[in-house]
Amino acid sequence: MTRLYGLFLMLGTIALSACNTVEGAGRDMTAAGVAIQQEARSAR
Repeated sequence: MTRLYGLFLMLGTIALSACNTVEGAGRDMTAAGVAIQQEARSAR
């Protein structure tokens, strides 16, 4: 169980350091959402 917590902690740290700020994380999520919407529209 401790390894699982450690894994989540490491993944969270990597994700936050990749974005640098909460604002950057928001932009990344928005861009991912837009890409998913475009793929869904093209699949119709």
